Amino acid sequence: MAPNTKTSRKAARYAVPVAVAGVAAATVAMVPAFANAGGPDLPKVTAQQLIEKVAASDVQQLSGTARITTDLGLPKIASGLLGGGGIAGGSANPEDKVAQLANGSHTLRVAADGPERQRLTFLDGKDEYSLIHNGDDVWGYDSKSNEVFHEKNTEAGKGKDGKDGKEGKDHKTGDRLAASPQKLAEELLAAAGPTTDVSVGGTAQVAGRDAYQLVLKPKQSGSTVGSVQIAVDAKNGVPLRVQVLSAQGGKPIVDAGFTKVDFAKPAADTFAFTAPKGAKVTEGVDGAAKGKGGADEHWKALESFPGLGDLAGGANGKGDVKVLGEGWSTIARIDSGAQRSLKDLENDKNAPKEAKQFLDSLGDKVNGKFGEGRVLSTRLVNALITDDGKVYVGAVTKDALVQAANANK
Repeated sequence: MAPNTKTSRKAARYAVPVAVAGVAAATVAMVPAFANAGGPDLPKVTAQQLIEKVAASDVQQLSGTARITTDLGLPKIASGLLGGGGIAGGSANPEDKVAQLANGSHTLRVAADGPERQRLTFLDGKDEYSLIHNGDDVWGYDSKSNEVFHEKNTEAGKGKDGKDGKEGKDHKTGDRLAASPQKLAEELLAAAGPTTDVSVGGTAQVAGRDAYQLVLKPKQSGSTVGSVQIAVDAKNGVPLRVQVLSAQGGKPIVDAGFTKVDFAKPAADTFAFTAPKGAKVTEGVDGAAKGKGGADEHWKALESFPGLGDLAGGANGKGDVKVLGEGWSTIARIDSGAQRSLKDLENDKNAPKEAKQFLDSLGDKVNGKFGEGRVLSTRLVNALITDDGKVYVGAVTKDALVQAANANK
């Protein structure tokens, strides 16, 4: 159920990175529940009607403020690699900035005027980071470092077949602007299949607007997700807030929603951008790839260690990947082909500091028919790394990973 985007893959790889395969879209199991009392007094709707309302929404213009809080319970090393929670500062590479949404709480100003113009501004005290898509241009600007990233959005205006069409957004731009509650809700609804119960909970007010609560719950056992709640605007069908709740209770794993929203057309100059005087401008993907400091250099240090480098290769999509199970219990098994084991790393006195930190970030040792391994745990995604170089990862419990490893050794 994780979004299958370049940005999310980059963020995920630092927590024993592997993108969990998305849930296959299929017929949603509709529970004929109705909105109940406790919020605004709204007409009753079924889950089917509410999903149809979301699908039929044609709102393309809005502006406002959103808040996203993510509490994944990441190990210290992963939290550090994701930037600790600050947004501004460092390079202006959009991928680095959006990846930091995987940790902590952030406030965003948002604006959209159709598929050709969007703007996200990440607020971090007096410093800001802005990501602007305006026609053929994509800009990223970090006010603290006074650095600018720019690339041409060459696929703008083209459909999936490469011809002109309304579906044409550069996939990179779509990925980078996918932090909004609407995009998150769309991905969750698209992933809902026969392993999901969908119902209507209560009603609510979000950003001063009346909303229905659409509730998604796994039918299967073993998922780390207890439910997903999507607040849907009662008038126009726009998702206003998304909460991912843990099966173990406590604070939401993800809580993303508007605190203020206006569906009027934003002013045209909202999407205008000119690099400030004296700013360092990096052009194109090549410049972004060079980067400086941060998570990439830490990961390179890990890859330099024989054996762990093989594991890193598998985590970065070079290994043999097999999808086990379906729906909320989906597990990806990656055979990294590592020539050395975790024990080799543990016993090697010459291993780099980052490699030792990586080992320390892993959880308890586990064993079973598959042999031995370690589990890297977060509140959402867990990963089992076996001593022979296989990785089992999914939004499932540790026990579910061990069972999968035993059955697929």
